[in-house]
Amino acid sequence: MERLNLGGWLPIRVWAQNGEWQVDWCWFGDTPLHQPFFRDAVEDALRLPFNQAFRRQTPLQALSDWQAISPGLAPSAFIFHASRCGSTLISQMLAQLDNHIVISEPPPLDALLRSTLPPTVRNAAIRGLLSAYGQPRRGVEQHLVIKLDAWNIGELKRLRECFPETPWLFVYRDPLEIAVSHLRRPGMHMVPGLIGASALDDGAAFEGQEDFIARRLGRLLHLGAEHCREFAGLAVNYRELPGAMEGRLAAFFTLNVEQRTQVFSAVSQHAKQPSETFVADGEGKQREASPLLRERAEFWAREPYEALEKRRLAVYPL
Repeated sequence: MERLNLGGWLPIRVWAQNGEWQVDWCWFGDTPLHQPFFRDAVEDALRLPFNQAFRRQTPLQALSDWQAISPGLAPSAFIFHASRCGSTLISQMLAQLDNHIVISEPPPLDALLRSTLPPTVRNAAIRGLLSAYGQPRRGVEQHLVIKLDAWNIGELKRLRECFPETPWLFVYRDPLEIAVSHLRRPGMHMVPGLIGASALDDGAAFEGQEDFIARRLGRLLHLGAEHCREFAGLAVNYRELPGAMEGRLAAFFTLNVEQRTQVFSAVSQHAKQPSETFVADGEGKQREASPLLRERAEFWAREPYEALEKRRLAVYPL
């Protein structure tokens, strides 16, 4: 059998076909991933003539086989978040560093984490997937940081089965401000049924968008607070950003003095829309909130938010 060689290729999709799991790969060569989300990098790569002419597909086992042949960097940190709360700003700041590989919300990881695969098969595939993402394609990379989808806080225990020692943080924000953002433009997990079954499901009937968003947000913050307490996660409030990247987050990511300056080159840009300037918008969102949204967010999400704040301030008093 020909020796497996996936150098320069990254997994972009995993799915089950007739009961067999498959992996789609895309050629990136040594191109760094600076886009806000992994899917943006994939879209750019798929426009290359090479990727339009050639497709590479393997069985799921190829992830483990490639890891055995060419072990990639082990993840140095995981970023979990409550959505619309600054996690993309953190990942984009880290993406300014040449020695960091930052993979932001890769769909294959979400697919594996929420799959019904047997745990041993699932965990081996997850380790192989992150090994593939952690390949030093330019020869200078030393750290691999993975930002997960917001709803993946429900799968944190599964991820820890694979990487029990990897430090992780949970980014959150005043729930009313998050809720206003999703009411303007709902994220996938804030649309009933769009992401399929997840840990955010509570079985309650749909009683309007404001209530649904607030309920889901309450569940997100509850899981974040619970897991931070149980598994020593670092709680990070949006209000600390971007300044915390000079202080406690710089220590968390083990940034040196030069890197602490370098990461701030991303702050003048909007994290999700690099062509726009980043501007703090908390006050505007507070004013925009309707009385109903305010009441629902207070009812469903205020208690877990305060639990996160209590933990954060206990560890890092102002």
